[in-house]
Amino acid sequence: MTKLMIDIIDETNELTDQQLIEIENLLNFAAEKQKIEEESEVSVTFVTNERIHEINKEYREKDAPTDVISFAMEELGAGEIEMTGEGMPRVLGDIIISVAKANEQAVDYGHSFIRELGFLAVHGFLHLLGYDHMNEVEEEEMFTLQKDILNEYGLTR
Repeated sequence: MTKLMIDIIDETNELTDQQLIEIENLLNFAAEKQKIEEESEVSVTFVTNERIHEINKEYREKDAPTDVISFAMEELGAGEIEMTGEGMPRVLGDIIISVAKANEQAVDYGHSFIRELGFLAVHGFLHLLGYDHMNEVEEEEMFTLQKDILNEYGLTR
């Protein structure tokens, strides 16, 4: 099984060890499905609505909280240089998830909190891999893939 190097931080201190392990296992499952290289790195940070609001405003110029934000390390910005080399791990990027939004959306959609956390983690992870939903074709591909990964893993609605 693919093993990602996952750095999980719960800034809210609201999640249980079991929930954090579940997200780690799910992301490793998704990485295997996507044939991601062993020891690729990803970080997942669980934050408050206030914190994700700040991040959304600063980096995306959207003055509102959101559920998940991804920062893909493989998308180079202006003037950035790709870091490559023998034996260097692939650094996928950062996923930031609002715990409060996940709770709210789990209630709204009528499924478990862990299902919503898992959905947001997989959604963010697929963004790190270059998937997007800017048009109908991309959205169909990404959302089908998300659903398939969650269903195969066993986090169904």
